[in-house]
Amino acid sequence: MGYKVVVAGATGNVGREMLNILAEREFPADEVIALASRRSIGTEVSYGDKTLKTKDIEGFDFTGYDIALFAIGSDATKKYAPIAASQGCVVIDNSSLYRYDPQIPLVVPEVNPEAVENYKNKMIIANPNCSTAQMVVALKPLHDRARIKRVVVSTYQSVSGAGKEGMDELWEQTKAVYNPTSEVPPKKFTKEIAFNVIPHIDVFLDDGSTKEEWKMVAETKKIVDPKIKVTATCVRVPVFVGHSEAINIEFEEFLDEDEARDILREAPGVMVVDKREPGGYITPKECVGDYATFISRIRQDSTIENGINLWCVSDNLRKGAALNAVQIAETLGNRCLKKG
Repeated sequence: MGYKVVVAGATGNVGREMLNILAEREFPADEVIALASRRSIGTEVSYGDKTLKTKDIEGFDFTGYDIALFAIGSDATKKYAPIAASQGCVVIDNSSLYRYDPQIPLVVPEVNPEAVENYKNKMIIANPNCSTAQMVVALKPLHDRARIKRVVVSTYQSVSGAGKEGMDELWEQTKAVYNPTSEVPPKKFTKEIAFNVIPHIDVFLDDGSTKEEWKMVAETKKIVDPKIKVTATCVRVPVFVGHSEAINIEFEEFLDEDEARDILREAPGVMVVDKREPGGYITPKECVGDYATFISRIRQDSTIENGINLWCVSDNLRKGAALNAVQIAETLGNRCLKKG
């Protein structure tokens, strides 16, 4: 007997990817329901070789459903997640709403799979921020070997992280560059994103950092180790899909670059592509549609005693969102629910 699964927000970028990945990974589901807001009722979405028509999330009865994958944003999640949880359905939430609640597990299955066992606290499991998810997959096996003291990360985040509106804005602005009679002013972003980079994701905080940067700090501590110091600079770049990160890691113990490369080659969810030649690395365009977090440019940092630099790339709609949510569902099933 398999699971009864709900995907809420099924018409958005992440919701559609959740349905795709459930089908691709052959998640043992006897029934899959696609939910959306009232204005999207009846919209057709793909689930493998099947087509589902979305139902209205308002008033939906989650009783009898095992798992609900939420991709509906914090405001809607605040309303509907407690309803689903109270009706016995475990919510795996992609928004930031519950990530920092100490009673709710924040899970990356390659890093802290045991944390799913705390789902019973509130019947909710949080999915981390896209930029954090791929980074901690790379950090955890290195931390286990040499204990990480400090991480300095600069991100190069694609516009799909801002949803369909972000992707549309890049597309329209790019076309307008080649059409002098056309002008597309910024709406989703604070400045023009076409042929530009914007060092600003989410709102500014009192200390001058942005909330996206704060998320990477807080979530890395919760998922990997609260003792790790993290400083981040998050930048939006004119790439449609795929987040990239330049990561500098300082360890308590010396870690040779060759050993680091070997550790990462064996790490779950990681693919090392690291040849010191033109093209011997992965770019965001090459990672689209893949499950892996790709690591390249692994090298010693000679400016500190125990330092490593690396380049980290992943499909943010997959590992950064939908894939990680489905992997949480798989882990929850294998460790706790044990159906299918």
